[in-house]
Amino acid sequence: MSTAESAHLAWFKSSYSGAEGGECLEAAATPGTTHIRDSKAPTRAQLAFASARWAAFVRFVAQG
Repeated sequence: MSTAESAHLAWFKSSYSGAEGGECLEAAATPGTTHIRDSKAPTRAQLAFASARWAAFVRFVAQG
């Protein structure tokens, strides 16, 4: 997905990130895919994961 196309996604970040931005990741979901980008550089490269893979990663991280 190009940066221009991703500009139309509904990006969100954790409420723990605060309003200043800083060291945050932003995520956006499309059918079957989770997109991740750096909040400090939203026009730079981003990552895309199959939604099931992203959910497995989040579960793994949450387990500590």
